[in-house]
Amino acid sequence: EDKPDEVLTLPSQAGTIFAVAFSPDGRRLASGGWDQTVKVWDVVPGGDAFGKEIFMLSNHTRLIWGLAFSPDGQRLATASWDQTVKLWDLTRGQEIQTLRGHPAIVWSVAFSPDGRQLASGGFGGVLKIWDTATGKEIRSVRASLNVLGLAFSPDGKRVASASEDRTVKLWDATTSQEALTLRGHTGFVGCVVFSPDGKRLATTSQDETVRVWDAATGRKLLVIATNGEVFYDVAFS
Repeated sequence: EDKPDEVLTLPSQAGTIFAVAFSPDGRRLASGGWDQTVKVWDVVPGGDAFGKEIFMLSNHTRLIWGLAFSPDGQRLATASWDQTVKLWDLTRGQEIQTLRGHPAIVWSVAFSPDGRQLASGGFGGVLKIWDTATGKEIRSVRASLNVLGLAFSPDGKRVASASEDRTVKLWDATTSQEALTLRGHTGFVGCVVFSPDGKRLATTSQDETVRVWDAATGRKLLVIATNGEVFYDVAFS
């Protein structure tokens, strides 16, 4: 089996790295974790700054578990164990807003496709939707147990939440009413992503499977056994 060639190894952050994400244009990579900081790297092959640290973002007081780039790549959202979500300006490397209101750990964040809203999920099943221009909370719902993963559908009409209760729930992004519940995993669900056309969902779980679902009906389409390993993330090409 052919193995991919390693292109770049970035200097390590202190402690475990819990989250990484590429910018939408693929020119930057962000990483965050135990040391309470986010580092943003230039990853353009052949460029003068290839592999260089562009920004170090530091204002959280506990570890960072989740992060997400805005669709235009100009902002970054971070979710932390310090019970806050922060928005950062990636043109200057500065904090824009701190979003407060979660009663405990925040695990996950996701931007809407137009960048105007941000979803955050955390301990106790709290799911919040924020206005990214004002930093004001728009809605808050109780999803059930801890919300570990979030994703907006490509059309922005739905939000998917992955939970410790072994389910994935689809919510109406306008009303926050529950639209669909996907059941079948036998362990916590750590990650959920939409396919680019919005017709499918992929999930990872403690039950050592990756599953693909019909996003309209909730029907299970595929189960991939991970040979005894627990995967915490998944992505569509």
